[in-house]
Amino acid sequence: MEDDAEELEGTASGQGQRLIADLSGQDLTQRLDRLLADVLPGVSRARLQALLAEGAVSLDGRPVSSRDRPQSGSYVVLVPPVAPAEPKPEAILLTVLFEDADLIVIDKPAGMAAHPAPGTETGTLVNALLHHCGASLSGIGGVARPGIVHRLDKDTSGVMVAAKSDRAHAGLSALFAAHDIERTYIALTRGAPSPDRGRIETLIGRSSSDRKKMAVLKSGGRNAITDYVVQTRFGLPAKSGGAPMAARVACTLQTGRTHQIRVHLASRGAPILGDPTYGSGSPATPVRTAITEAGLDRQALHAAVLGFVHPVTGQALRFETAPPADMARLEALLSAI
Repeated sequence: MEDDAEELEGTASGQGQRLIADLSGQDLTQRLDRLLADVLPGVSRARLQALLAEGAVSLDGRPVSSRDRPQSGSYVVLVPPVAPAEPKPEAILLTVLFEDADLIVIDKPAGMAAHPAPGTETGTLVNALLHHCGASLSGIGGVARPGIVHRLDKDTSGVMVAAKSDRAHAGLSALFAAHDIERTYIALTRGAPSPDRGRIETLIGRSSSDRKKMAVLKSGGRNAITDYVVQTRFGLPAKSGGAPMAARVACTLQTGRTHQIRVHLASRGAPILGDPTYGSGSPATPVRTAITEAGLDRQALHAAVLGFVHPVTGQALRFETAPPADMARLEALLSAI
């Protein structure tokens, strides 16, 4: 390892680290995460794999992933500030749909992050679970997010499951990894995807222009599959067969990639209403008016159905919740267009 393989910047400011990993002269037949770990001894391979998945590693200004072939040159690794090691319990009201000794199912409100992260160290589901479940909450997922086996975006509402025991955590993680979970979401969209029923199958990965966004890729990324059904059309034009102003769409996940439904619907020209990241283009004036009147200040996306086999008892479980007040109000207003 060369002496100048690691460069630290801003470590004392609490703004994280900018690491430089020079792979010149390294054995480029090895995996990228392994090579980076070799020249950055202060960062674990598992941490580097996560940073690669988050788009925090770049070469010549372009984000790279663990699937990319290593190249000779200097990679930049952006390591965010460390979240508090031990999240504090907070007395936050939870809507509990099911609970036993091994797991808990809740209806997560919009605006609640799943676990602590820079900028959202408190008020998360983990903070609420630590208070609700106490010492019984599984810690196999690490101290920053105990019990969390899957996530919903902060501003997506709906059904989530968390593990309370290590055996449940391991079993749930296996189910999610095998996509052996029933997950259906309700989205209110600008326009509607065509045809009314179909499957969207693409590669999804970090956007080359904005590492905070996901995008449909021609190569690289991970396979992503969403089945959808247009349930209702709103603001139908006078001409038969024309595009509606908005729609209610049920999306069933066959895979679970970051922002999958948001990216897939946007790729079909029907972005989710209120989506600040992927909602390109402006809705029709009646739809904009309805959004304002409904008080919707987030993407209109709700995780409505979660079904799985209990990893400990073997019981078949299925939970379904209706969209919350902001989406219900918006749908009622759209129906009147």
